[in-house]
Amino acid sequence: MTDDEIARRVRRSRQWANLLDAAWGIPYTRWRFGLDSLIGILPIAGDLAGAALGLGIVWQARQAAAPRSLQVKLLGNIGLDLVLGAVPIVGDIADVAFRKNQRNAALLEKWAAQRQAATPRRA
Repeated sequence: MTDDEIARRVRRSRQWANLLDAAWGIPYTRWRFGLDSLIGILPIAGDLAGAALGLGIVWQARQAAAPRSLQVKLLGNIGLDLVLGAVPIVGDIADVAFRKNQRNAALLEKWAAQRQAATPRRA
């Protein structure tokens, strides 16, 4: 996998995370929310749909040949959000505050940056 392909997948992950977690802002606050928070309002089905949408970032990580340990960490964030989402009201607040997709995109970006820094440059 080339650095350009990995960068493209990381960019897609960031865009997806922004749509799911930070597409809209609440005026006069720093709070942002996205599609994940909106569909998470639906009991059970919304949380399952949010988890399924979050798997898009894990898919990009897998396609970028990210280490299995990173993929497990990404899945752990999704699982934690799914468990928190099972609690009424608390789950809705957790969707806005925890931002699993933003966290996962940041983890993927960090891995890609470390990978690029460790790769020797060709002259």
